[in-house]
Amino acid sequence: MTGDWYEQVPLVGRRLTLAPISTADAEEYLAALGDRATAEEVTEHLSFRPPQTVEEAAALIISAQRAPGRLAYSQRLTSTGEYVGTTSFYDLDPELRSVAIGHTWLARRFWRTGLNADSKLIMLTRAFEGLGAERVVWHTDIRNVRSQAAIERLGATREGVLRHHRIRRDGSWRDTVQYSMLAAEWPALKSALTADWWSGPLSAPGAATP
Repeated sequence: MTGDWYEQVPLVGRRLTLAPISTADAEEYLAALGDRATAEEVTEHLSFRPPQTVEEAAALIISAQRAPGRLAYSQRLTSTGEYVGTTSFYDLDPELRSVAIGHTWLARRFWRTGLNADSKLIMLTRAFEGLGAERVVWHTDIRNVRSQAAIERLGATREGVLRHHRIRRDGSWRDTVQYSMLAAEWPALKSALTADWWSGPLSAPGAATP
C-alpha cells in the first residue's frame, strides 16, 4: 500500500495518539517539558533551547510546522489525552520511498515506560504499511549514547557516522550516527516489537529517547 506522503493523518496506538502539532498545544507543550532544569535535560541533544514561555513554545511549534519535508506530531496518552511530547517524520522522499524519524522528546517522567518504543511502532507501521516506504532512517548525536541504545533496541542497523553533519545549539559541530531499517526487515522486527510491547507503570524514571 502506498499513501500520500505529505498527508498528515492522526496515528493511534495502544497507549499513544499522535496528532498534527498545533499552536493550541503550546501551553501543554511547555508544561510537559517541566521546570527549567528538567526541560534542559529533556532537550539536551535537540537543536533548540527549551522555551520559557507559552509564546516561545508556540514559536517552536510554528517552526516545526513550517519546516520543509517535515510532519511534526504531538504525542498524547490515548487513555487520558495528556500531552507527553513530540516527534516527527522528516526528510520525506516519496521517489526513493525514504523517510526519517526524529525531533523526538518525551516528558521526563515517562522515560523508561516503553512509550518511546510504542511511538516508534506506530510511526514505523505508518511508514512501511501506510506509505510503502522502503527505508526508514534515524539520526542522533554521537554524544547521545542513550538514544543510540534505544534505536538499536528497535532493531535498526547502524550505518555509520556523518562527520560534522549538523551544528549543535552551542555552536559546536555535531557528528551524527545514522541508523536505518528496510522494508524487508520490518515484518520480523514488527513481530519482535509487538511481542515486547512494554505494559508497565507510566511513572518510572529512566533513559533518554531518540
